[in-house]
Amino acid sequence: MSLFRLPSAMDLWLPAYLRQTPRRWKRTEGDVHLLLCLADHYEPNLGDASEEVALKRVERWVRDYPRQLGGFRDSDGRPPRHSFFYPIETYHAEHLDMLTELCQQGFGEVEIHLHHDNDTSENLRRTLLEARAVFSQRHRQLARDRRTGEVKYAFIHGNWALDNSHPEGRWCGVNNELDILRETGCFADFTLPAAPNRAQTRTINSIYYAVDDPLRPKSHDTGTPVGSTPRPANSLMLIQGPLVLNWSARKWGVIPRVENSCVQGNQPLSISRLKNWLRAKVQIPSRPDWYFVKLHTHGANEGNMDALLGEPAVKFHRALAQLAAENPRFYYHYVTAREMFNLARAAEDRWTGTVKEARDYELEWNGQSESAKSQQRFTECRC
Repeated sequence: MSLFRLPSAMDLWLPAYLRQTPRRWKRTEGDVHLLLCLADHYEPNLGDASEEVALKRVERWVRDYPRQLGGFRDSDGRPPRHSFFYPIETYHAEHLDMLTELCQQGFGEVEIHLHHDNDTSENLRRTLLEARAVFSQRHRQLARDRRTGEVKYAFIHGNWALDNSHPEGRWCGVNNELDILRETGCFADFTLPAAPNRAQTRTINSIYYAVDDPLRPKSHDTGTPVGSTPRPANSLMLIQGPLVLNWSARKWGVIPRVENSCVQGNQPLSISRLKNWLRAKVQIPSRPDWYFVKLHTHGANEGNMDALLGEPAVKFHRALAQLAAENPRFYYHYVTAREMFNLARAAEDRWTGTVKEARDYELEWNGQSESAKSQQRFTECRC
């Protein structure tokens, strides 16, 4: 283990950041389509909260999200869409029932989140399959492959330790986690960036495929950029959020702060941050007009809820609308994790159509899937 460590795990990712300098400085020409996904580590029981407190947290989201944000519309006429990555180790049916009501109004989708430690491959596989069944059958959540009807899901790893990547071996324990995710139906991982956590990868500002090496942890440290070559066999897509140095906000007026795409009470959504997110240029070569911006938050925390459901969020969405109205070449699209994956796949296939037409490119939401309804009727008949 290296003794040379910079703040925010910069010794891990700064070399890649420097190599990306020409990309960041390249002049943007033509239309800009912002694909905005807010991936929420949504943990109502955060901080060992009581069941009463956890329930009140969910109730506030279901009540305030439509009231505060329901009037906004993106360039496709869609309202802000939230991806609730719900922790399966603290599952409460009532929470997901309430979130499903919110999602059915068009405000988002639920995906899978997991915190675990000292786990085994066998137990992880069983845990994910059980969660997939409950989320899809009991709550009509997750995604379905449009061709096969197979249930699919997006994933965020708790404590950032995807594929046993914590340097001390904590908060996972499974070196072949990428394979298990892929084999149980995960279509993409949305954990990164992890900085300032040491689980941060050397690969940054990328959408890429990683192939698991079961003999070592952190197989996703590097990978194959989506759209650069054919997809490697037995690989999992990873969709990263922006990770850049913010030179407009400097510590002591000298040292640039790190923009790690986190949204919380002291890091609210803002148009000034948007400039850094776009500058990261998380893109796929065939669609240089599409800017993938995946943000993350812990939205069930009271302090963060004020930033996500209160005036800071209202101001941000209002400013987005104004920016699009003033700039005829700027478009913005609220997307869920599933929709962002679909758009990445469409771009990989050199799709030339619109964002709106590619939202369900490969996967459709289980909550509105006709194939899912047919499968449910089949299951009920068998029972």
